[in-house]
Amino acid sequence: MDASRVVAIAHNVFRETIRDRILYLVMVFAVAMLGATVLIPQVANQAHNKIIADLGLAAIHFFGLIVAIFVGTGLVNKEIEKRTVYVLIAKPMSRAEFIVGKHLGLSALLSVLVLLMTVVFLLSLLLVQAPISLLAILWATVFTFLELVLIVAAALLFGVFTSSILATLYTIALFLMGHASRALLQLSKLVEEAGLSKVFEVIYLILPDLERLNLRDAAVYGQVPPPAELLGDALYGLAYTLLLLILAVLVFARREF
Repeated sequence: MDASRVVAIAHNVFRETIRDRILYLVMVFAVAMLGATVLIPQVANQAHNKIIADLGLAAIHFFGLIVAIFVGTGLVNKEIEKRTVYVLIAKPMSRAEFIVGKHLGLSALLSVLVLLMTVVFLLSLLLVQAPISLLAILWATVFTFLELVLIVAAALLFGVFTSSILATLYTIALFLMGHASRALLQLSKLVEEAGLSKVFEVIYLILPDLERLNLRDAAVYGQVPPPAELLGDALYGLAYTLLLLILAVLVFARREF
């Protein structure tokens, strides 16, 4: 795999996405946080700091998720529809370089988007003088980014073998089931039938456990997991992302152009 070709594709994805005015979401986020700091204290005077923190982290996650899903699922399909994929694949470029470059480009954009929203969020907390743990907030946003990177890989996987609309639906379903996968594991312990219990356990093992990357609720209360747990969860997210990218490359390699 040639790193220069991967970087070139990533740079092109980053530049094209910037042209689509994706970063305008930061302005929407800033307006939302400004409105929250003005209105929420009047509604809940005592708990407004935690409400603002919870709202801000949820908004960062939501806006990032919109970009990861709706842009990620169209990264490959857009090239196919424009027929530019024929030119790219005809060049001395492997399909693995194509997929990895697409993923890195959108991930780079998401890193900028999350960073800018985090800065706005921290300024909002400073404005209301909220006694929130800075370390907990930063760890929560880092793990939010790791989750978004995983979702981008899933969006690419679904996008290489189906339409953008179906890929979007599949990615949303994976996201929802990934956050509910622990409930399936708990359900497997309550089911008396052994066969059905095993089915739930297998589904849990196959689906990503996205709750391992969710530190937002803990961050609101200033809680940070132990370093070993942080490292294990981060490696889990990166390993699952790598697995999805490998599957995306294998599926894309079988497509005929």
